[in-house]
Amino acid sequence: MGHTDMRKGMQGLALQVQQGLKRDPHGGDLFVFRGRTGSLIKIIWHDGIGMSLYSKRLEKGRFVWPSAKDGIVSLTNAQLSCLL
Repeated sequence: MGHTDMRKGMQGLALQVQQGLKRDPHGGDLFVFRGRTGSLIKIIWHDGIGMSLYSKRLEKGRFVWPSAKDGIVSLTNAQLSCLL
């Protein structure tokens, strides 16, 4: 899907998951979004009780982003730990 408009909040990102990825944002998966410059990521996650929004901005450098097939990248726990 490329870069994400990082002005979006929890609801806007959840809607992007539903409409763009055709996935359920309330299913318990982590959905990670990267902005155009690559220095900011946002993560939404629903734990069964409520939605959480996490963000991380790098002061130097940028997040390395793997190539996406059909807009989706699956990460292992180790890969997610490196990303965060």
